[in-house]
Amino acid sequence: MEREGVRMADEALFEFLHMEVISYIFKSLEKDDSDNGKCTAKLEGMGFRVGQGLVERFTRDIPRFKDELDIMKFVCKDFWAGIFKKQVDNLRTNHQGVYVLQDNRFRLLTQISAGKQYMEHAPKFLAFTCGLVRGALSNLGVNSIVTAEVSLLPACKFQVMMQRA
Repeated sequence: MEREGVRMADEALFEFLHMEVISYIFKSLEKDDSDNGKCTAKLEGMGFRVGQGLVERFTRDIPRFKDELDIMKFVCKDFWAGIFKKQVDNLRTNHQGVYVLQDNRFRLLTQISAGKQYMEHAPKFLAFTCGLVRGALSNLGVNSIVTAEVSLLPACKFQVMMQRA
């Protein structure tokens, strides 16, 4: 029972840290409206570095992946659960290098999902996670572009486009 309380505290701290990092970056870099792209890029870059490190830890004791689909299944199940305490709700692919990960209750959006007025702020809450996924995939030998979209809070979709050489 005590371990459950610690886990819940860890989750709350992660969410709080994420919100504070977003707030700090947007306050420190946002001198005018044209800096929004810089803020998002900085958050995505931070996520990329964290994703690279975390995937090393998560894959330390597992065998190599057979193919790209195996890697994406790992990201949707083990990697996502290790960070967000649940698996991705749905994974789709066109079998041509495009994957869509759907999370119907994305935990980093639940705090702002109270009303539609926060919809415009959703992209800044997704940039870090886009980088997280891209960094993890990069460290697993897959170059990708990761974008996110929200149509109804707190659900979101992450689109992963594999970059082939």
